[in-house]
Amino acid sequence: MVCLGNICRSPLAEGILKHKFPKHNFIVESAGTSNYHIGELPDKRSIEVAKKHGIDITNQRGRQFKVSDFDEFNFIYVMDTSNYKNIIALARNDGDKKKVELILNELDNELINVPDPYYGGDSGFENVFQLLNQACDRIYIKVLKNIS
Repeated sequence: MVCLGNICRSPLAEGILKHKFPKHNFIVESAGTSNYHIGELPDKRSIEVAKKHGIDITNQRGRQFKVSDFDEFNFIYVMDTSNYKNIIALARNDGDKKKVELILNELDNELINVPDPYYGGDSGFENVFQLLNQACDRIYIKVLKNIS
């Protein structure tokens, strides 16, 4: 799960998907395309909205996406087209590129980008949580179908 700073959207997506896979041995992580918040906790508003939905993301720390993540992960979901372009630019080959997808492509709606709630109010974080939760439901089903 990748966004710009790895403090708002991608930590929520990581927490949501991990919450859906408690009985399975999957690695779910998040990262940012920037180095702005390396080592920091997620934004307090992300922590609060996750907690409201029974998910604890306080064990997460911001990190920057690395090229080696292409080797570590089978799926790389990005939150918006800007981060998509940044990750694709790091891809070494077509195999790397095929792993990268906009997370909202999992939904059948007109939105492409997960809105960045950083400069908005608390309702923006709830909206982002709901969008990511719906997308993670689809990802969960997709992954389970691929392993069975």
